[in-house]
Amino acid sequence: MSHLEEKQETLVELTVPDGYHEEGRLDVYITRFMQNASRTKVQRGIKEGRVTINDLVVKRPSHVVQPGDVIRCRVMRPPPLEVAPEAIPLTIVYEDDYLIIVDKAVGMVVHPAYGNRTGTLVNALLHHVGGGPLRLGQDDDTSDAGVGLSTINAAPARPGDPAIRPGIVHRLDKDTSGLMVVAKDDVTHRALARQFEERTIERSYLGLVWGVPDPPEGLIDAAIGRDPRDRKKVAVVAPNRGKHAVTEYETAEAMAFTALLRFRLQTGRTHQIRVHARHLGHPILGDPTYDGRSIRYGPATARRRAFFNNLFKAMPRQGLHAQTLGFVHPPSGETVHFTSDLPADMQHVLDRLRAVEG
Repeated sequence: MSHLEEKQETLVELTVPDGYHEEGRLDVYITRFMQNASRTKVQRGIKEGRVTINDLVVKRPSHVVQPGDVIRCRVMRPPPLEVAPEAIPLTIVYEDDYLIIVDKAVGMVVHPAYGNRTGTLVNALLHHVGGGPLRLGQDDDTSDAGVGLSTINAAPARPGDPAIRPGIVHRLDKDTSGLMVVAKDDVTHRALARQFEERTIERSYLGLVWGVPDPPEGLIDAAIGRDPRDRKKVAVVAPNRGKHAVTEYETAEAMAFTALLRFRLQTGRTHQIRVHARHLGHPILGDPTYDGRSIRYGPATARRRAFFNNLFKAMPRQGLHAQTLGFVHPPSGETVHFTSDLPADMQHVLDRLRAVEG
């Protein structure tokens, strides 16, 4: 994504009406009329000399506004965001005129965001469909014409957010591999999004976990929200402090101190399977964020620690893979179903666990 780092300056003019007699502070008055601007940012702009009243610079946020004052503010705005096509290899499982089923590789970020402005799945998809760059600004048209992907919800979700999401109906974590459906047009996107909302989409994941669950299958119904101890993570929280989240699990294969589980999502929250697995007492093997990279079950001998350290070098991420995806194809009404094999790193770890601890 080409994103100019230097912000652009915009002049905003406010005229205090003659009937104004509130004798309010300058910072409070400006904040009232500046969309998406906090009072702290307005105060900083005033102190930096970016505000004039009747052509005179005023640097006191507490200055009292008078009827008839002409207030001019020099506002720094980020330039329009742009995501450009990039020739990045993709594994396409299925494609037609309406949608694409892609088997996302480990390590690929789904869409541009902070720290990942290029090299994402979106960049690769734009190149794959032969679409042009998508530029989003205050006055830009976000129709899907010429893009080749739907533009429903493509724009950033909030001011300052650099995320552009053309075609993206749902997401996978950067280091979770597997199947995703991508919409080429807005009508298809809406129909697919409705199926996700109504929970009629069939999605199952394979995950390597620490320990063997008892019972071997069950339902995890636990709300998820921001971890109060670490805002960069999510955690199981009280129902009134998070979002409703439900995950089904069943044991596909049990080994001595690890297992291969199949997870099915009834809801789709951020990090849902990873957080629910830890809550169950069986973190995803190798998960660097949710306690999956230290021995949780079985002896912690030097030999066994070395064994798992080698596994983590071979699979330096969480052992989680989106294996199946099924839905009603929007234009045809046909139920379609897709399956993806385990990626090489996760298959290697599973084979070693079978051989050594099976």
